Amino acid sequence: MATLSVKPSQRFRLPDWHTNSSLLSTNAEQQRNASHQIRQEARVLRNETNNQTIWDEHDNRTRLAERIDTVNRWKEILDKCLTDLDAEIDALTQARSQGWGQNTMKDSAEQNLQAKNLPLDVAIECLTLRESRRDIDVVQDPVENELHKEVEVIEATKKALQQKITQAFEQLCLLQEVQQQLNSDHRGKMETLEIDRGCLSLNLRSPNISLKVNPTRVPTGSTTIQQWDDFSQFNKNRAEAEMKAATELRESIALTIAETKNELEAQRVATEFAFRKRLREMESVYSELKWQEKNTLEEIAELQEDIRHLEEDLRRKMLNLKLSHTRLESRTYRPNVELCRDQAQYGLTDEVHQLEATIAALKQKLAQAQDALDTLYKHLARLQADIACKANSMLLDTKCMDTRCKLTVPAEKFVPQVDTFTRTTNRTLSPLKSSQLELV
Repeated sequence: MATLSVKPSQRFRLPDWHTNSSLLSTNAEQQRNASHQIRQEARVLRNETNNQTIWDEHDNRTRLAERIDTVNRWKEILDKCLTDLDAEIDALTQARSQGWGQNTMKDSAEQNLQAKNLPLDVAIECLTLRESRRDIDVVQDPVENELHKEVEVIEATKKALQQKITQAFEQLCLLQEVQQQLNSDHRGKMETLEIDRGCLSLNLRSPNISLKVNPTRVPTGSTTIQQWDDFSQFNKNRAEAEMKAATELRESIALTIAETKNELEAQRVATEFAFRKRLREMESVYSELKWQEKNTLEEIAELQEDIRHLEEDLRRKMLNLKLSHTRLESRTYRPNVELCRDQAQYGLTDEVHQLEATIAALKQKLAQAQDALDTLYKHLARLQADIACKANSMLLDTKCMDTRCKLTVPAEKFVPQVDTFTRTTNRTLSPLKSSQLELV
């Protein structure tokens, strides 16, 4: 007999089946309602976030553009500052100004300082030459005072110029320091512009966009906008202050150069005036001494002639005395009463006395004349020695004046008036100076 095979499982009742169907329908309805709600909310969210993203991207693009403008404006300001700074550094340091071939202030100051060596050498050479004066001519005259004053003026001008050169060097260091700071700031602005312009050029279709790790972090060393602006403003203000100081220094250097030139030129004129005055004074004294020498020589010649006349007269008087003595001696041999003191005897005796007095007077006058002659010869020697000193002094001062021509004649046109080997003049001298050289 056949048997019924029953699957061993749970058996549900029919109400359970209907309940399950109803529950499935209800849940499906609820899920669809919930899904619909989510879809509506998602659409609203999409609309809102899309608009927000668009506006955020637009605002940030605008901010980037404004930031680029701000940075670019500061870059242009720094460009102008750097241009002005370069020009100021060039004006202060370069050997030649562009296009005009003129020396700049610092270079001019250095050249003026170097140029002061020539007048200083000339003044010292003049003082050294004048040390060769002799005897009474070794005097502290106005020329020597002016030469010492000239040396002091030159030293003072060199010190003033050296001080300005030092100030120019220090100012140059400050300008270069500011230039480096501006260049660093300018390079930062350029890099920032390149980065921000690259950011501004990105869009959703750019191939090099990607997610980054913690892009919202604050990098170390970040500054505020105020700090950033203050930094560039400080660099600009400092550059302008240093350029103003450099301009004032250049004006001060120009003034110092002009003042030192004027002071040195005034002292040169004063020294050469003292030389000319002293030369005229010595020439006057020299002429006076030559005139005295001439008169003394004439007086010596006349005195020598008178001494010869006195000696001749003395010899004649001695002959007359011998004659009178002989007559008187011969008459002493008259015999006996003839040996009387007659008029002839008295006359011869008076003649002897007169001749002896005359001879004594002539001898005295001859001695006085010879003493006067010796005195004249001694004074003539003093005159001639002083004339030689004056001639030597005038020659030395003339050499000094020739040497000082280098101060007014360009070096390439200067021909020395004194041979550098023999130390003798190379020109034809006047008769007066020729006689001076002969005496020397």
